[in-house]
Amino acid sequence: MHSESRTPGVCLMTETYHPVTGGGETQARVIARGMVRAGRPTIMLTRRTDRGLSRDEKIDGVRVLRLAPVGPGHLRKWGLCLTALWTLFRRRNEYAVLLVCGYRVLGIPAVLISLMLGKPSVLKADSLGEYSGRFFDPGLSRFGLRHDRFPVSLAIRLRNLLLRRAERFVAISDAVAQELSDAGLPREKIGRIANSVDTDVFRPVDPARKAELRARLGILPEQRVAVFTGRLVTTKGLPLLLASWPGVLSRCPDSVLLIVGSGGLGLQNCEDQLRDYVVQQSLQDSVRFTGSVTNVRDYLQAADVFVFPSEREAFGISVAEAMACALPVVTTDIEGISDVVVPGQTASVVAPGDGPALVDAICSLFDDEASAVALGDAGRRRAVEYFSETSVVASYLEMAVSLSPTQAGGAD
Repeated sequence: MHSESRTPGVCLMTETYHPVTGGGETQARVIARGMVRAGRPTIMLTRRTDRGLSRDEKIDGVRVLRLAPVGPGHLRKWGLCLTALWTLFRRRNEYAVLLVCGYRVLGIPAVLISLMLGKPSVLKADSLGEYSGRFFDPGLSRFGLRHDRFPVSLAIRLRNLLLRRAERFVAISDAVAQELSDAGLPREKIGRIANSVDTDVFRPVDPARKAELRARLGILPEQRVAVFTGRLVTTKGLPLLLASWPGVLSRCPDSVLLIVGSGGLGLQNCEDQLRDYVVQQSLQDSVRFTGSVTNVRDYLQAADVFVFPSEREAFGISVAEAMACALPVVTTDIEGISDVVVPGQTASVVAPGDGPALVDAICSLFDDEASAVALGDAGRRRAVEYFSETSVVASYLEMAVSLSPTQAGGAD
């Protein structure tokens, strides 16, 4: 097997990938696309979560290889440890550096092959708790287990003995960096690179375009629109948002809430429970679920306020996208979002779990157009300055170059 290019290639790995939508998938695609544009041959290993998805195709110039186990299912992703390990070995001459986006599962085969072949591996967490194991707690609780209790704690400790031998870790926020430092990882192994937003795609629109989008999305001119975008999972604060929504309606009866996204494949999926709650509380006329969509930007540009009451975040990419659209943001005072917003300047920030404060913040922005515009404009400026794709991709390229050999050799 021979490399097709003298430029060292990159292999990216992520549990799910486009057309699956979500913050982690979007960031993996941004990095992969940026590598190709910089002239680095790039392959993407992911799982074939739907039989309708191709096993082998090119997206944005990136060769995407979708591996078994095939189909939906919370536990199937662990089968990637075997299929990814074999694929990494078989295609060992096609890459010089391994970058894992979300290493809770895929870090195991990546670091194993890295040690076997002498190829550097980089592990990037997409969520808080990937290294400590706290990420798994919502799913483990269904079986009466916790990440810090035997036998799960032993499994995570053994896994981490392997993961800590990765060449580098990427922290997308201060919270993630602190988690890694608390685990005893050397500071020189931890690189800080934020997630990115395409500020050319996510941008503000003029009133005429906004009216056109609202009409297309079935939003009445007189309605005041709050929007949430992201995965419908237990940690996003969505049960609180729905429980608080009648309070918003009592003060702003013409309001509508758009919930944009789906629950995904993880154990934290709460989409069905949310939909059932809306029916039980007779909120169907004022709460709309869109499911998974490819035009998230349109919903942001059509809305009046962005609401993101999350309880745990590694990096609030949905918040950054809303800011890039100059949409005033209501969010929570938690790690992972504090890296994105400036409270009172680019967002209205409330304590997690505080329903009355959430209602007040939403209604205040509905009623005070000047404050809403000021927050939105400041958010747009911050998004362009700190979270543009150009600067983030440049950081990953610099890392890849520093870890790559002069020529892609590969072990045999």
